[in-house]
Amino acid sequence: MFTNHLPAHVSGQDQLIWKILFDRQTALLHRRAAPAFSQGLARLGLRREAIPDLGELSTTVFEETGWRLAPVGRPFEPAAFFELLAERRFPIVTRIRPMHAFDFSPQPDLFHDLFGHVPMLLDSGLADFLHMLGQAYRAQPEGSPAREQLWALYFFTAEFGLVQHEGQPRLYGAGLLSSAGEIHHCVNENTPRIAFDLATVLRTPVTGARYQQQYYVLPAWEQLTDCVAELAGLLAVA
Repeated sequence: MFTNHLPAHVSGQDQLIWKILFDRQTALLHRRAAPAFSQGLARLGLRREAIPDLGELSTTVFEETGWRLAPVGRPFEPAAFFELLAERRFPIVTRIRPMHAFDFSPQPDLFHDLFGHVPMLLDSGLADFLHMLGQAYRAQPEGSPAREQLWALYFFTAEFGLVQHEGQPRLYGAGLLSSAGEIHHCVNENTPRIAFDLATVLRTPVTGARYQQQYYVLPAWEQLTDCVAELAGLLAVA
């Protein structure tokens, strides 16, 4: 799965950053991450020593889930992002964060996408959820308030979501899984961790420029797909 030859855009410095981030996050996530993340990380064989080859990793993900990885130079607007999700393709930013942004990167980067998102794609529940979100977004007209609601739902689940497991909230959102600063902020006893409620989530403003003011905790993993059906009913009424 991994190549001994670095791709042209990956430097030795990039590999060092990957290794440091990988070691720190795996230590922080012990007994904090949802089981689906740990299982996905193990199934993919992601390791500290090398940034994976995106082509080979995409082939593995496709064989496991039917999804493909789509390398992109930088993050782009929600419409293009959800269009990829509707086609079962997940964008991977090919640039890794600089050292001064170790704790918190306001924009998705290679580590956020590969370490945070890709292991979770191997969970069929989350993969189906993302696909349904992409299809729902595509079905809404440009400028529709429903598109903003779908973005909020994605943001507070796949990026910053938690789920109850064995009586404890566990992290599954990539923005949490890939950020030491966000993890420390989330687990602070003064930070609100609120039971997931779809109507409340849809009204919550989205911001990626700072730590989140609150996080939403699913009572059970199954509610992730159930909320898409609930949302479809709300959109039909609107």
